[in-house]
Amino acid sequence: MSKFSILLLDKKEGETSFRSLGAVKREFRGSKVGHAGTLDKFATGLMLVLTGEATKLNPLFSGMDKSYRASIRFGSETDTLDPEGEVIAEANIPSLETVENVVRSFVGTQSQLPPIYSAIHVDGKRAYQSARSGQSVDMPSRTITVYSAELISYSDGLAVVDFHVSKGTYIRSLARDIGLKANSRAHLENLDRFTLGPFSKADIGKSTEELLEKLALGRMDFSKDYRKTLINGYLDKKGIKSLSDGSSNYYMIYIDDEFTGIIQKENGKYSIIALKSRE
Repeated sequence: MSKFSILLLDKKEGETSFRSLGAVKREFRGSKVGHAGTLDKFATGLMLVLTGEATKLNPLFSGMDKSYRASIRFGSETDTLDPEGEVIAEANIPSLETVENVVRSFVGTQSQLPPIYSAIHVDGKRAYQSARSGQSVDMPSRTITVYSAELISYSDGLAVVDFHVSKGTYIRSLARDIGLKANSRAHLENLDRFTLGPFSKADIGKSTEELLEKLALGRMDFSKDYRKTLINGYLDKKGIKSLSDGSSNYYMIYIDDEFTGIIQKENGKYSIIALKSRE
C-alpha cells in the first residue's frame, strides 16, 4: 500500500537535500519519496517532503514563495557564490548606509542570472556539471520577484538580511548582485529558509491533513457508499454530498469526514489526482 504523507523537515547544515531524506525513506520503505524546493548543502531550513501518492501533488507546492534569513559576506565573491567556493574577486567593504540603500533597492520584479553552480539544465546538462568540468556556461536569465528585503544587522562586512521572494529566486545570486551594486563583492555565508508558502517551522510535526488545510483547498464530501468506487480511482459525481470551493482548483476528498485524497478541477472536469490509500 502506498503511504500518502506530507511532511515538513528542518534540514541541517552540511547535508544535501537528497541525503536529508534518509530517515524518511527508511520509515516509508517501499514508497516513493520526493521533495519540493531544494536547499544547498550549506543551507538550513524548511523542506517539504512528499511520500507515496502525495508525490503526485508536487505542482501544488512547486510555485510557492519562500522566506529566508541570509548572511551576506562583503569583500569577496566566490565561484559558487557560497562559503564552499573559491574566491574569484575581492573588493572594499561598503558602509552601512550603502548596504541599507542597496538591499532596499532590490525589492520588486527583476531579471536574475542564476549561479552557474546550480542544477538548472543548460544544453541538456546540469549547469554545475559543465562548470565543474571547466566548460563555459551560458546561463539564461529569469524573472523573479523580491517581495521584501530587510536588513537585520550589519557588522564587520557581514550583513544579515531577511528576504521574501518568488519561486525560482536564487539568494546566492542576490548576494552577488547586492555586492556589485554596492561597489563591492559578496557571497552567501549562511542561509536559512524559514517559510515555504503558508508553512513555517511552527508547522513541523503537523499531520498531512493539517498541512493541506493551510492551502485553503476546496472540499468534496462523499457518502460512504462510494468509498470503494473512489479508492478504485473512479469519480462518481452522484456520490457527492457537498462541495465547497477553495482558493485553487484542488479539492480535499472526505468520506464520512475522513480525509481520503485530492481531486483536481481542470477545464470544468474533476479527476482524482492522489489517494490516501487503495484497497
